[in-house]
Amino acid sequence: MPVIHRWVLLGLCMAVPLWQAAEGRFPPPCDSKIYCTGELLRQVQLAKLFADDKHFVDMPLRESPEVVLEHFQQLVNTTPGRALSKQQLAEFVASHFSPPGQEFEPWEPPDWTSSPQILKRISDPKLQSWALELNAKWKQLGRKISAEVKISPERYSLMYVPNPLIVPGGRLIEYYYWDSFWVIEGLLLSDMVATARGMIQNFLYLVDKFGHIPNGGRIYYERRSQPPFLTLMVESYLKHTNDTAFLRDNIHLLEAEYQFWQEQRAVNVTAGGKEYLLNRYNVRVGEPRPESYSTDVELAVGMDEEAQQNLWAELKGAAESGWDFSSRWFLPGPPPLPATRKDTQTSAVVPVDLNTILCRIEKLLASFYKALGNDEKANQFQAAHELRVAAIQAVLWDEEAGVWLDYNLARRRHNEAFYPSNLTPLWAECSVEPAAAERALLYLEKSSALSYTNGIPTSLASTGEQWDLPNAWAPLQHLVIAGLAKSSSPRARNLAFTLAQNWVRTNLVVYEKYHAMFEKYDVEGDGKPGSGGEYEVQQGFGWTNGVIFQLLDIYGDRLNATSSSVYSSGD
Repeated sequence: MPVIHRWVLLGLCMAVPLWQAAEGRFPPPCDSKIYCTGELLRQVQLAKLFADDKHFVDMPLRESPEVVLEHFQQLVNTTPGRALSKQQLAEFVASHFSPPGQEFEPWEPPDWTSSPQILKRISDPKLQSWALELNAKWKQLGRKISAEVKISPERYSLMYVPNPLIVPGGRLIEYYYWDSFWVIEGLLLSDMVATARGMIQNFLYLVDKFGHIPNGGRIYYERRSQPPFLTLMVESYLKHTNDTAFLRDNIHLLEAEYQFWQEQRAVNVTAGGKEYLLNRYNVRVGEPRPESYSTDVELAVGMDEEAQQNLWAELKGAAESGWDFSSRWFLPGPPPLPATRKDTQTSAVVPVDLNTILCRIEKLLASFYKALGNDEKANQFQAAHELRVAAIQAVLWDEEAGVWLDYNLARRRHNEAFYPSNLTPLWAECSVEPAAAERALLYLEKSSALSYTNGIPTSLASTGEQWDLPNAWAPLQHLVIAGLAKSSSPRARNLAFTLAQNWVRTNLVVYEKYHAMFEKYDVEGDGKPGSGGEYEVQQGFGWTNGVIFQLLDIYGDRLNATSSSVYSSGD
């Protein structure tokens, strides 16, 4: 494998990097003068009428946007100083908006079954009983979008999709992109193929409409995406159904989404005198995030307008990564000042996981086209896959650390910090050589990440952000466990099982305490939900449930309800 030492500076070739001062103004999150930009949004959110800024931008309009804005302007014009009081704003919102959630109709998945086949593969009676309860949660998380949203979309921030769906839970009452990969995995394992197919069709509908899949189901998410799992969703669906007609009908949309990432999120990096094309999260959209408006405004206090807009764009980039927020995206200043969310520069990072996801997509599209008899397209994507394998090895592999590391474009060096995402090439099967897989296993064994029996921490930095220590997230557990489980090394497969056992036990212990599943968990202590970030920990929870079903599917004959252990490489 090529040796890339940490002292080697990699060259960079890219157009107007976002981590440098950009000329001109960025567009707003969407064109709505109510939900994405404008004086009404600014005054309501800065008045903090609601404990959560998301509440306001999820409220449907009682009248057309034109009428609401006209009434607001009349009120502003007759108010001294043109700044409405909190009471005036509260009265205006109450009379012109409806509470969130009314965009949905009651819906119970018709393909839900009380006894999915996976139950037969679970040996432990307690885990089997728990799986039965988790299976029932699909009914609680099911949503169908009201026909009114399709008829009068201008009155809603919710973006219409044609099929019912499963939401994450809690404050997240709409669909989210990368969450849905693990939700769909769970649905397929719960024998809910029709619901899973409908959700995939929704995402294909969004690609057809926007050219990409927005972060989530609100118009204020329109101009940012999330990790591109659509092609992997289709792969999972095909494994359960072998529905090649579905693939044939929709493969052009899978390719269209891939092209979005190649055209809008690509960056050229040179290593060893050779240029490589890789990808990053790069949302060139300004203004505060509508769903976290007051937080973003407060964070940017004291900055000039250009710096504010750049920061707000970078925060949206972190949201696009799904890791909002994390020390992973912080660009530290000179010591001894600690880096914080204010130092977020997501577009300056070439992430390991994003590029390994795309590596897997290229391999899948090659195999899909081959199966459909289109050898020209198959060869095209196979060539793209091979180029990315070389790029990942040349730019992201760190020979000294013995693992893949995010590359910082601004500093022209790797980020040496531990993140579970450093190991995702094992999961993606991105042409990883056995020697590299062994070195990556040693890297994980030597890290302190394995000292936590409640799960693999998201990082080893305590920043107060939710994608850092002490939080552990279900999708990251799955990506690491699945990668290790694919190994030819018995040691790696033993570690995969140990991590699966620990994660299942943690989720069950917390479930028994709170009778709920959570979006994240604390790796410290005796079992409790995670914390930190912009909002309170949420219950539900779509992807957490999906990952438990995945682990029960793989290890159901071996897992038990009580065991946990600290892994030893001598196991």
